[in-house]
Amino acid sequence: MYAIVEIAGQQFKIEKDQKLFVHRLQEDEGASINIDKVLLLGNGDNITLGAPAIEGAFAEAKVLSHLKGDKVIVFKKKRRKGYRKKNGHRQYLTQIQISNISASGKKSESKKTAAPVKEDKPVAKTVKAKDAVEAKVEDTSTNLSSHTVAELKELAKERGLEGYSALKKAELIELLSK
Repeated sequence: MYAIVEIAGQQFKIEKDQKLFVHRLQEDEGASINIDKVLLLGNGDNITLGAPAIEGAFAEAKVLSHLKGDKVIVFKKKRRKGYRKKNGHRQYLTQIQISNISASGKKSESKKTAAPVKEDKPVAKTVKAKDAVEAKVEDTSTNLSSHTVAELKELAKERGLEGYSALKKAELIELLSK
């Protein structure tokens, strides 16, 4: 089982027992955190998409250490002007280890959360990986006018239609709606 989550403004693909570095978190070393912003869950062929996040899904992680990343040298120069600036930077990081990924369930209230939960009600869709392509074709056939000409030409190519390269947008929509 894997998940795509958002931690401190960055998206990560995580699995159980995986260690990763994220931007510095406020929690102490050894503390457990809940990651509430789960954008996608994958378990074999079953994929659950969130809009934008999956309600009730979360991942648990343990803070291992706080550290600084490798030094990055920033060097600016303008030739023939005598202008040179050298600067260095080390990013503050937190190393975490994913202990559990839960598709649904109750969160324990004693644990801190890594990201605040928004109050909107996201809608989750569960589809098979093979059915996702068919669902995309069905969605595009219902509302073709919102697509660009390049997207419409790509749809015509996928459907095996011929003579679509010289058509205008209205003609492409008419051809694809047949």
